[in-house]
Parts: sequence; C-alpha cells; structure tokens
Amino acid sequence: MNEVLSLATELIARASLTPDDAGCQQLIADRLARSGFNIEWFYCGEVTNVLLTRGDASPSFWFLGHTDVVPPGPESDWSSPPFVPEVRDGVLYGRGAADMKGAVAAMVVALEDFVNSYPDHSGQAGLILTSDEEGIAADGIRQVADLIGARGLAPDFCLVGEPSSQEVLGDTVRIGRRGSIAVRLQLNGVQGHTAFPHLIDNPVHRLAPFLAELISTKWDEGDENFPPSHCQVSNFEAGTGAENVTPGHAVLMFSLRNSPRSTSDQLRTRVENMLSRHGIERYELQWRVSGEPFLSGSGALTEAVGEAIGQHLDIQPDMNTGGGTSDGRFIAPLGSEVAEFGLLNQTIHKVDECAPVADLEKLRDIYTSVLEKLLPA
Repeated sequence: MNEVLSLATELIARASLTPDDAGCQQLIADRLARSGFNIEWFYCGEVTNVLLTRGDASPSFWFLGHTDVVPPGPESDWSSPPFVPEVRDGVLYGRGAADMKGAVAAMVVALEDFVNSYPDHSGQAGLILTSDEEGIAADGIRQVADLIGARGLAPDFCLVGEPSSQEVLGDTVRIGRRGSIAVRLQLNGVQGHTAFPHLIDNPVHRLAPFLAELISTKWDEGDENFPPSHCQVSNFEAGTGAENVTPGHAVLMFSLRNSPRSTSDQLRTRVENMLSRHGIERYELQWRVSGEPFLSGSGALTEAVGEAIGQHLDIQPDMNTGGGTSDGRFIAPLGSEVAEFGLLNQTIHKVDECAPVADLEKLRDIYTSVLEKLLPA
C-alpha cells in the first residue's frame, strides 16, 4: 500500500464527526514531529486545531485542511461501512475520502518527502488543521486566524486542500470565494381559528409578498471574477398541523452567496428595507455572516500550483471563485495569498464518498512540486 493511501485509510477509519477530531490530528502531529516540525495546539471548546511548522524564515507556505467530516447517514445506504475504508477497482471508499482526508494525507506525505529531499530548505513549511470546518466554523480556523494574525504569524502563501476538481483531477483551482450569509427570519402573528380572520394575524400571509420579492430580486451584476449575488430559500416552517388553525409564527431560512459588489451590511439593509416595504414589523432576524468574499488573484502561489498541475497532469486548470466556502476565507484577510486545490468533488457529502487511488498519489506529487517551487533548497 502506498504512503498516501495508507495514511488516508488510517484517517478515514477514525469517525471524526464534526467537531470531534477522533485523534486524527495527533496521528499527523506524531508523524510530522519525526520530520522536525514544531507543534502548537489551539483548543477552542470542543474543537481541536493544530499548527505544524518547520523553519521560521520567509517565505512561509502552509497547507490548510480539516479532519472533521459530515455524518454519513444510515450505514445501510452505503455499499461498505463509511468508517471502514475499502478499495474497490482502484477507488478508495469511505466518509472523508474526498472531503478531505485524502488531501490531508497527500499534504502530510508531501511535507515528509519534501523535508527528506531538502532538509535545509528555505523559508517555512507548515500545515494547519481544524476539526470545525464542516460545522458552524466558529471555533476552528476563524479563531486560530485571529490568534496568528495578532502575533504576526500569517503565512505568505496558503494552499487549501478542499476538493476543487470538477471532472478530472486538476481541472479547477479556486483563487477566491463568494461570501456566505445564513439568515433566519421569524415573523410573529396571532394564532386562531381559520373561520375568524378578524381575530387572527396570519404571518404566512404577511410573508408571501416579501418572499416573492426576496427570490426575484437581482442583487448585483457580479464582476469579471464573481457571479452575481444570489439568494436561495433552505427552510420554511409554520402551522400546528391542524387544518383549521392559523400559525402564530412563521420561520423562513435562506442563504445569500454574495459577490464583492454587495457586502453583508448592504444586503442586510436591503432585506430590512424590504420587510418595511411590506409592512412587516413584528419579526426577529438572525443574520450570520460565515465569510465575506475574497479574491487572491494571480500571484506566486497560483503560478506554482498551475505549473505543478501542468507538469504532472499536462492540463491547465481553470482558476475561478466558484463553489461554496472554505476556511481560506479566514486566512485571506490576514494578507496571505490563498488558493484551493484538491480531489474530485463529485461524491463529497454523499453516500459512498470516494476518491481514485491514483489521484491521491498524483495530488501528493503536485503538492510536493508546489513546495519545491515556493521553498527552494
């Protein structure tokens, strides 16, 4: 069994359901300590974070990853148990194979190989890991970024191992991300009998015209790097279950993914103005900004990643800002150049999540080449 596959299977076998790390980071820390990496732990509530670095000069290059995974759902839906990694027909199956224990394994082995080949490398090589990426991401890299930023330790370059590839390994590299906002809106009315409208205040009726405007609004045009901001409703709840009782409350949950043309503050003001226009006064609005949009653009990191992909895969990746969010949104504001490149994302968060074994080795080779380009001997 090759090194990356061996480590990936060890990690997958640990049921690290967010925010439980299940010992994954300790396993990695023990390995990299043998290669001369310093270890610094950041414990935030139930979340485990670790920073592993070798060297203290400039430039500094860190990999960024997460060891937590989403719940697998009913085990009976899987072809093999989600936390019993299995290779079938050259493909590794298990929860986290693609998102992102396979990439974490490739990072670790790439760092080991690089240090073994270049023990006197220049600059600083590093790896930062969290167990709070798949959850609400409040006590993970968000917290660690504040701490390292205050200490002036932000890396020059940060490569996130999220599964960015779409159809084949290496076809996509993320050089920025849209912002992400989660909204919970509760409208308060007066519950009552459906036969007596003068005695009730139905919040669903109040919500309907607001919702129609919300989902039809064109928030902005986007720009050359970002698609237009958009809104998607995720949940709607109202009623008691009885056919002759109106609800006393209605809860609407929606998500906004925003381009730099619309900041979170601007969007909140527009939503609140929309509520006012529709005469909605009795409401509670919870507005959680998961991350603001950022763009690293083209720099030494993206150039190194593009060259390494071309060298090992003979393709030129599309560099864009698509997809959801990643922990790169917390590192970019520190002034670091951030890019994201990892395995195929076709099976992430799905039953029978998987990654081709050959891609694990190729990813390790690409990561090693990036290290060689940014931290030459």
